[in-house]
Amino acid sequence: MNRSVIAAAAAFVLIAAPALAPAEDAGASWDDAMAAVLAGDHRGASRSGVPNSSRDGARNPVETLKFFGLQPDSSVVEIWPSGGWYTEIIAPFVAEKGQFYGAHFPGGTDMEFFNRARDAYKAKLEANPEAYGSAQITEMYTGNMALAPEPVDMVLTFRNVHNWMSRDFQDEVMQGFYDALKPGGVLGIVEHRAAPGSEQDPKAVSGYVTEEYTIALAEKAGFVLEAKSEINANPRDTRDHPEGVWTLPPTLRLGDEDREKYVEIGESDRYTLRFRKPEA
Repeated sequence: MNRSVIAAAAAFVLIAAPALAPAEDAGASWDDAMAAVLAGDHRGASRSGVPNSSRDGARNPVETLKFFGLQPDSSVVEIWPSGGWYTEIIAPFVAEKGQFYGAHFPGGTDMEFFNRARDAYKAKLEANPEAYGSAQITEMYTGNMALAPEPVDMVLTFRNVHNWMSRDFQDEVMQGFYDALKPGGVLGIVEHRAAPGSEQDPKAVSGYVTEEYTIALAEKAGFVLEAKSEINANPRDTRDHPEGVWTLPPTLRLGDEDREKYVEIGESDRYTLRFRKPEA
């Protein structure tokens, strides 16, 4: 099937079934379960000591996970969970009836950052087995796409597309997602949004990626775009910052320079996309 036909099919889905969120049918029980997770004392803090829960208003986890269709019995892979901000929410939510896999950096490499981050993540899960249940750590890197031991319902990734582009293995990653999912499974992506229609830097040095680029990348692997959402949009973000997205919270790479200005802008403008692996 050529690209124009795929694009037309995706547009039809967006018009015929706009932003359907299966999780919303669960009603109060879904909301109550999620509220309990968000209020849990297992939630940690950033390296600077800022409570992770303080960023809920910028990252909209309830609305985002509803949009993706997360259910208590879902089997989920979170891609490159870093310190585990979303892991703190997703893993406990599915701990009783579903299964969580954190596809982290590979262990035992010569990249010290990878080793430190993975070890800290492992310690985080092991320190609170009551919250994280049977959560497992898997790996994802070029040449190693062993995301889960069996096909899963969902693959979710938050603010990572630019990372794969900087290492030039984004096509391999997207194919790995496709292979890891069950037929009919969901790929959910949140990413920093470059200006619509702008020329995409192939290395995404600023951290911003156009929505069009990410959609084309997923469609190339065989996914169908099912819905878009503006849940994580931030119109205050002008995208022209000296240190790219890392100028803004939570990184604030410039330190005290213009700090109030960037805190006022808040976290980056982001798009939220839901793709589906075809049933056949």
